[in-house]
Amino acid sequence: MERSARLTFTSWAVRLTVAGILLQTLFFKFTAAPESVYIFRTLGMEPWGRIGSGIVELIAAMLLLVPPTVAIGAVLSLGVISGAIMSHLTRLGIVVQDDGGLLFGLALAVLLGSGAVLLLHRAQLPVIGPRLAGVGRAAR
Repeated sequence: MERSARLTFTSWAVRLTVAGILLQTLFFKFTAAPESVYIFRTLGMEPWGRIGSGIVELIAAMLLLVPPTVAIGAVLSLGVISGAIMSHLTRLGIVVQDDGGLLFGLALAVLLGSGAVLLLHRAQLPVIGPRLAGVGRAAR
């Protein structure tokens, strides 16, 4: 497999994984599952924080899956998941309601995946993307 085909495959694999994680959590947020209500009540953001973050995650997932908007989706998912990780580290803890750290682990996966997608698609960023297009290519 040539390099560009490998990068395309990798991009889609990571984008689908990140979008899948973001989308699967929407069920819990939008149905007011007890775990989600607990999290956002603990943060003092129930119900609007739960619903608002769900909407932002939905938008980020959709942007990740549409080729011209991948970079914007990666930035948006990085932003929303950074808030989730900070909430875990400052108020919620790594383990929430005996989940064994699953939610925190999924948040880290989204953070790392979104970062990888942004790196792969940095040239698509508005305004600064063209300047970043060649960054890192001289060493190859």
